[in-house]
Amino acid sequence: MQTVPRLIHTFAPTDYDLSLVLEREQRTFSGTVTIEGEAAAGAIALHSKDLTISTVTVDGKAATYAHGDNDQLNIAQDNLQPGKHIVVVGFSGTITDAMHGLYPCYYDHDGVKKELLATQFESHHAREVFPCVDEPEAKATFDVTLTTEMGITVLSNMPTQWQREESGKLVTRFTTTPRMSSYLLAWVTGELHKKSATTEGGVEVNIWATPAQPAESLDYALDIATRTIDFFDSYFDTPYPLPKSDHVALPDFSSGAMENWGLITYREIALLADPKTTGISSKRYIATVIAHELSHQWFGNLVTMKWWNNLWLNESFATLMEYIAVDALHPEWDIWLEFASHESIMALRRDAIDGVQPVQIDVNHPDEISTLFDGAIVYAKGARLLRMLQHYIGDHAFQAGLKQYFLHYAYGNTEGKDLWDELSEASGKPIADFMNTWISQPGYPVLHVTPDGLSQEQFFVGPHEPSTALWPIPLNALSEEDVPALMETKELHLPIADDERFNVGDSAHFITHYPTVHLARLIEQVRADALSPLDRLQLLHEQTMLARGGVISSAELIPLLDAYRAETVDSVWDIISLAIGELKKFVVDDEAAEQKLRELARRIAQQEYERLGWDMHKDEPDNDTKLRATILALMVYGEDKTVIDKAKELYADHDLEALDPELRALIICTVVRHSDEAGIVTGLLERYKTTSSAELQQDIAYGLTSTKDPVAIDLLLSQLTDSSVVRNQDVARWFVYLIRGKESREKTWQWVRDNWAWIEQTFSGDKSFDDYPRYAASGLTTRPQLEEYISFFTPLKEIPALTRVIAMGISEIEGRVDLIEHDGPAVRSALLKL
Repeated sequence: MQTVPRLIHTFAPTDYDLSLVLEREQRTFSGTVTIEGEAAAGAIALHSKDLTISTVTVDGKAATYAHGDNDQLNIAQDNLQPGKHIVVVGFSGTITDAMHGLYPCYYDHDGVKKELLATQFESHHAREVFPCVDEPEAKATFDVTLTTEMGITVLSNMPTQWQREESGKLVTRFTTTPRMSSYLLAWVTGELHKKSATTEGGVEVNIWATPAQPAESLDYALDIATRTIDFFDSYFDTPYPLPKSDHVALPDFSSGAMENWGLITYREIALLADPKTTGISSKRYIATVIAHELSHQWFGNLVTMKWWNNLWLNESFATLMEYIAVDALHPEWDIWLEFASHESIMALRRDAIDGVQPVQIDVNHPDEISTLFDGAIVYAKGARLLRMLQHYIGDHAFQAGLKQYFLHYAYGNTEGKDLWDELSEASGKPIADFMNTWISQPGYPVLHVTPDGLSQEQFFVGPHEPSTALWPIPLNALSEEDVPALMETKELHLPIADDERFNVGDSAHFITHYPTVHLARLIEQVRADALSPLDRLQLLHEQTMLARGGVISSAELIPLLDAYRAETVDSVWDIISLAIGELKKFVVDDEAAEQKLRELARRIAQQEYERLGWDMHKDEPDNDTKLRATILALMVYGEDKTVIDKAKELYADHDLEALDPELRALIICTVVRHSDEAGIVTGLLERYKTTSSAELQQDIAYGLTSTKDPVAIDLLLSQLTDSSVVRNQDVARWFVYLIRGKESREKTWQWVRDNWAWIEQTFSGDKSFDDYPRYAASGLTTRPQLEEYISFFTPLKEIPALTRVIAMGISEIEGRVDLIEHDGPAVRSALLKL
């Protein structure tokens, strides 16, 4: 692909004075931007996309302009010399429903349809709203003036400097921002209400939502955000850089949240916690999202990567820091178990597919940027690697290095080497030598253990090219005095005891293959409750990965699961449920084997079901409250009639909002799958359309998409292109639920092909565009479906945003089909013998 020119090398802005008139009802905007900067030669180039340019002057004199390739606006003037210049551009544009640039957010309040206007500029969408140098290294200050309709709230990155009425319009001027990248500029306008608090350092914290959301739904986020800023102030030993921190819940938002400096925007479900409808799991999710975005106010905003190849400097660190912060705020949550059962699992699964991107990857064209935002790699794997580094050098050196990093590079831009240098200085260890391989090399090793030593090789799931890759592996052995701390060679010859364990604490990015006798000892420790919850979780998940990779037979998971029958920790049960899910694909067409798998699930969950039941016990720990849903789900899969009947009873006797929020999705799912009553699906769909609760909508979507009824499946699929029913931001969620359903998979696979033109038109400029080939690959299980996927998506590999995800999708489906064909007979035979 052609490498686009970096405009920072042509014209480096130092200040923007942006004045915009927003005509919401007419769906237009117009304005003037005055840019002070320095030209390197006798030409000036800015980014401008889908804007109508009316006037351009340079230093007060008329200039000529022309639109070039790659969204480039080339500005020329006779005898233009290198040096400082002032560029003034008049322009206008259109407000569209694409959830980037400047766009409307729709909501209903008391039966009246209303709108907000919001921005989303990451990664390169500021150019859709005003001419600028739209690159992260092109940091400048911003002075923003917005002219809007009267009677609304107008927010931007900085506090309001002044506000007044002019000719029946509301004009709002904001104070000057610090030096920052264009993708962090933001504003939100419309009817909003808020709750406020102040941090110990004097920062004003505000949580904002539309009037459709109850005031009490803002309280939880306000508490978490305020305390998180105080925590980061202390942990980084660097004060929060701005006078205020606004957090706004948007009805329409493509990502989970966006870290705009001082004006963080969220999906409603990621910020709001209505005490009547929000459960413990959702509150923990909200806390981690807020902590993630607030960590960006330092990692990404105060110090920003020079170019998108170092996106991990933003996202990997923010993902790690969200867990560090939440663990400090709520140590009773044992949040590192959730890190292991979520981030680590996501990273290990994606990173085992041949063709996966490394954490740090070259980016040559803006259309490639969206492919970087792979949650499993730049976020989860990157965080796992940084957790490994934190463990390797110790938390004290880690914190000290970060403090120096912020001190040296505040309001500037960096590359990975700059961070390694600071951490090396703080720890006295050669960090670059240790980390560069992990950051720049895709994949990870499997450590093979024998009585005579250790060996490493790259671990793959599915088809792959031969690999000679090696990694410097921190072995983290149980008996540290007998085993080296680091393994940098292909093989290591030394005696290994049959009770030795590696990667203790699950802090390094590799999996371990133990010999049969060795594994049997570990399984006995599981039965005897002699391993920690994290060790039990790790052991089981690594066995599922080894089965996926063909290192062991998938049939070996069946007796292993029985060892976990007495398990009591919810995060470990997440992996037990995941392992049972791994076995489901082998029994799709074998009713007898499927019935045996259902009985196995029920038998494993029975003990915990008897302990927990349906009702919350007095003073029960959050672990049990969260675990109950997993146990009941396994009992429902096991077709336990008592459990199914109880779910139906609860559904019939309670309004949805009155159901236990931890169990609500499961109850809806059970009723939809196990009831013949007419009108349940249509009634739930109507409730979905009318509720203002994003959490309730998510639970209804989960329940509805579990239907077995072909007519209902057709109805649900028909709603996906109707944004008055399913918002565009939520289509991918509905799609992934349906493509992974046994009964809905084939119809959904046909839907994505039939509606590809609509998908491309609606999402092609959005980070979510590659969700559709990615999620399709996650659900398809047969060789004919593989051939259909190849036939349909191969021509689309020419689209830069889809090239890698399609190639990986083909490998993922091929690996799954091969595994089903290879391991299926043994799995079914083992089940039938139970």
